[in-house]
Amino acid sequence: MISALIICAALSVVDGDTLKCDGQNMRLLGEGVVNVRGVDTPEMGSYAKCDKERKMAQLAKFRLSEMIKGKTLRIEAKGKDRYGRPLVNVYLPNGREIGKELIREGFAREWRKGKKINWCN
Repeated sequence: MISALIICAALSVVDGDTLKCDGQNMRLLGEGVVNVRGVDTPEMGSYAKCDKERKMAQLAKFRLSEMIKGKTLRIEAKGKDRYGRPLVNVYLPNGREIGKELIREGFAREWRKGKKINWCN
């Protein structure tokens, strides 16, 4: 698969698995495979199915914010999701991929096509 390097003048965190680059939402892929497997974090606000999920979503968002703050990141687009958002791998200066780090630290889980994650259990 061909990847494209993305340069952002402004980068911000939308939620635990979504960044905004110059106004465009981008989903973390976590070195997964486009539309097969990737990264998923709990849903925020009214999209959450329980209070536990809402709280976990805030923690994931905060952790992602901590990870990117003040760092020079390498962002590679690998494809698009069904909503047209770029699916990206984001690499920290030490070479670690952010989505994989969120999974390793317990703030995210691996998403697989056709599998729903229940954050309330």
